[in-house]
Amino acid sequence: MLIINVKDSENIDRALKRYKRKFQNAGIMKELRRRKEYVKPSIRRRNELLKAAYRLKKQNMQEV
Repeated sequence: MLIINVKDSENIDRALKRYKRKFQNAGIMKELRRRKEYVKPSIRRRNELLKAAYRLKKQNMQEV
């Protein structure tokens, strides 16, 4: 749970902006999306390998 202390003289827009920044930095939405569906460990490893191969291929294309 995110807690933002609002000072007496602080504008509500500024406090809302701080809340949004803290919310995004905490990675709550990313975690919710990740937990939305179960991914088997073997599938997760395969996806990581495919992503790594894609990044390597893309990097090699930029060097040429």
